[in-house]
Amino acid sequence: MIKIVRAWKTAEVPNPHDVSARRLYETEHVEVVMVTLQPGEALKLHVTPVDVLFYVLEGRGVVEIGGEREEAASDMLIVSPARIPHRLLNESDAVFRFLVVKTPRPTESTRIL
Repeated sequence: MIKIVRAWKTAEVPNPHDVSARRLYETEHVEVVMVTLQPGEALKLHVTPVDVLFYVLEGRGVVEIGGEREEAASDMLIVSPARIPHRLLNESDAVFRFLVVKTPRPTESTRIL
């Protein structure tokens, strides 16, 4: 059976980063969230108990993982290993939108640093 999720029709979910986040899909195996950072917004530095994949949908931003800093842009996939401090920032003057894929879906909470 085909399941289609229209991201723009999905409600925003509360999150510790206080940014726009929409949970698009969730099972015991995976969690997929679309995050939109407005200019000047950023995720707080945090660690997750599972590996995280970030796929950039729109715009440009910065990713920090384990003290390293790189530019992130559309159509890039970024891998953040479990338990390594990371965050994404929008230092541009346009929207920065990306998917967050956590696998497996975490059973522990994200820890803000």
